[in-house]
Amino acid sequence: MRQLFREQLPLTGPIVSHRHAQELDGVDRILRDNPGTAELVLQDLQAGVLGDEGREGMTAEQVLRAAVLKQINTFTYEELSFHLADSWTYRTFCGWGPLDDAPSKSTLQRNIRSITEQTWEAIHRTLMGYAAERGVEDGRKVRIDATVTETNIHHPTDSSLLCDSVRVLTRLLARAHESHGVIRFPKRTRRAKRRALDVLNAKGARKQLKAYRDLLAVTNETVGYARSAVSSLESQPDWLGAMALAAELSHYVVLADAVIDQTERRVLHGEEVPATEKMVSIFEDHTDIVIKDRRDTHFGHKLTVTGGRSGLILDWVIEDGNPADSTLAIRMLERQKEIYGQAPRQAAFDGGFASKLNLKDAKALGIKDVSFSKKRGLEVLDMVKSQWVYKRLRNFRAGIESWISFLKRSFGLERCTWKGWAGFARYVAASIVAANLLTLARHLAE
Repeated sequence: MRQLFREQLPLTGPIVSHRHAQELDGVDRILRDNPGTAELVLQDLQAGVLGDEGREGMTAEQVLRAAVLKQINTFTYEELSFHLADSWTYRTFCGWGPLDDAPSKSTLQRNIRSITEQTWEAIHRTLMGYAAERGVEDGRKVRIDATVTETNIHHPTDSSLLCDSVRVLTRLLARAHESHGVIRFPKRTRRAKRRALDVLNAKGARKQLKAYRDLLAVTNETVGYARSAVSSLESQPDWLGAMALAAELSHYVVLADAVIDQTERRVLHGEEVPATEKMVSIFEDHTDIVIKDRRDTHFGHKLTVTGGRSGLILDWVIEDGNPADSTLAIRMLERQKEIYGQAPRQAAFDGGFASKLNLKDAKALGIKDVSFSKKRGLEVLDMVKSQWVYKRLRNFRAGIESWISFLKRSFGLERCTWKGWAGFARYVAASIVAANLLTLARHLAE
C-alpha cells in the first residue's frame, strides 16, 4: 500500500560541508514546509491501484524527491539508482535509512514517470505561492521569451524514416510469428538499409531517385505484410495478447503510410510538403518542426516561458506547432493574472512579440510599462513612461536568455529523453520545478 511518508523517519546524519549538500538541505526545508506537494504525488501513485495489498514501495515523498534529484543532476535512471545506493547525502535527502535497499532504475522510472503534468503544474503553483509568502517573488515584473526543447530523435530524412518503418514493422512481424504463429513473412531490413545508404551516397539525382523507388517498394511491401498480420492476429484465440500486438502493428502501419506519402509527394512528384504535414519520427510522432529566426530548424516543441526578477520561472506553455510569438504575448500575461490574482506592473518581451495590438491589449490588462526589445514601429513613450524605463526593461528582458540557458545546461531542457507527448510534458515540468526549487533554496539561504 502506498504511503505519503514513512511512519518512522530513517536515521540521518549531519549534512556534509559542501555547497551542493547545503543547497539540497535548502530544498529539503522547502519541501517540508509544503507537505501538500507530496500529497499531490500520492494521488498519481494511487491512480488505478485497487485494494491495500502488496508491498509499500516508495513513498510519495521519496518519489518527488528522487525526481527533483534526478533533474537537478540530469542523471539517467541508472545513474540515479547508483547514487542513491552510494551517496549518504542523496539517501538522506530522499528519506532512505542506512539499512534500506536503494530502488532499482526500473522502480525509479516507473514511479517518477507516474507524476502527471497536472501534478507538476500544481506543485509549481504551490511553490510560487510559497515564494510570494517569503518575499522572494511577487510576479509584478516579468520577462517573456520563447525557446525550443528537442525530442530525442535522430535527424529526420525521408530515407531514414522509411528504413525505420521497415525495421520496426519487421521486428513486430517476427514477434507475431513467434508468439502467435502468424505466417512468416520475408525480412527486408537489410535491403532497406542498403537502399537508404544508396540514397545518402548517390552521385546524381537519377541514382538517388532509383534508390528511393526501390526503398519505397520495400516499405510498401512490408506494410502489406503488416496489414495481413493484423488480420491474422485479430482472429487469434489468444484474443488479449494478439489484439495488443495487432494494435501496435496498426499504429506503425499508419505512421509508415504517412512517411510513404510524404516521400512520394516530395521525391517522385517534386511537391514541397508543408512543415505541418511532415512526419519527422515514427517513434516521437508528436514532434513539431520549429524554425527559429528563419534559419535554425529544430525538431521538438516550442516553449513560451515567463520569468520573474528573482530568476524563478513563473509560468510556461508547450505550444502546438510553431505559432508566431506575436500571438502568444497576451495569453501569457493573462496566465500571470490568473496565478497572482493581478496583472504584472511591468512586462518585458522579445522583439518577436511586438505589435500595436499586443501593446493595446497589455495596457488594457492594467500593465503600466510594456517593453518590446525591438520597437517595430512603436513609440517608446507609448510603451513606457520614459526612455530610462524602456532601457531598464530591455536590459531586464535580456536576463531571461541566461535563465533559459541555465535550464538547458543544468536541468536537461535542451533535449527531452522521456517518450511520448505525455512524457515530454512531464519532463519539461519536472525540469522547471527542479530548477525553481534550487533557485528558491539559494534565495532563502542568502
